[in-house]
Amino acid sequence: MKIALASDHHGVTLRQKLTEYLNKLGYDVIDCGPDTSEMVDYPDYAFKVGLKVSSKEATYGILICNTGIGMSIAANKVKGVRCARVVTENDAKMTRRDNNANVMAISANIDIETIKKIIDTFLNTPFLELDRYKRRIEKIDNYEC
Repeated sequence: MKIALASDHHGVTLRQKLTEYLNKLGYDVIDCGPDTSEMVDYPDYAFKVGLKVSSKEATYGILICNTGIGMSIAANKVKGVRCARVVTENDAKMTRRDNNANVMAISANIDIETIKKIIDTFLNTPFLELDRYKRRIEKIDNYEC
């Protein structure tokens, strides 16, 4: 499984650690940058990950910024992306189970062990394919401009 991963300048070090972690688990990581901790504009990197996921080059995307909020807003502008800002393991479980989210945005200020648990939950929780959940996602997909 391929996972597209990007951050803004706040999350470069964390992203590098998470890349190692995901590689150890057997995931193929597509690192979408940035390469340094110099200030960058987070939408550029959210769009890169969103495009990897929407084109099916990656199955899932993970975004890291100061709060996760900006990245999630930007990623959701990419057609076919359902990105949720995730703070807890339960957030990760519910956004996959009920919303079939394919991208998550997390804060660089959460400790790495918690983030690893959040990522594991996100990647290992299947979409609960109930009619009501499928119907709601279809409404979102059909509304995209």
